[in-house]
Amino acid sequence: MDRLLRGEIPPGGKCDIKTLAREACVDRTAFYGTRPYAHLRVEFERRLHALQQAGDIPDPREAQITRLKAENAKLKERLAQSEQTITELTDFRAQALARFAAQHEEIVRLREAAAGTSRVSRLPTPRTTVIGTCS
Repeated sequence: MDRLLRGEIPPGGKCDIKTLAREACVDRTAFYGTRPYAHLRVEFERRLHALQQAGDIPDPREAQITRLKAENAKLKERLAQSEQTITELTDFRAQALARFAAQHEEIVRLREAAAGTSRVSRLPTPRTTVIGTCS
């Protein structure tokens, strides 16, 4: 029993009553009811539960499963957060494009209005000639 609880699990076994019975060369039914080894089953389950409550999992496979489940939960949380960020950025992009389109429409409207009146003077176009070398 102590070997199983220390994590010394035989090949093909687990940290359970079935493996305990196989290691003790006793029929598994002897651990139940009023049979001779029922008190050992109770003691084994109590100690196993105490180890699990303390955060120590003697079965390496069970420890790996627990670790992978925790890692999977973290990854799912990160994925949900990433999806939320993508959604927010997509909404922001759509709003920015809509604002740009509205601003463009306003600029076009103002240019058309300015072209119809003679009181508004146009700014001169920028010079495109280069004076001297740039190097």
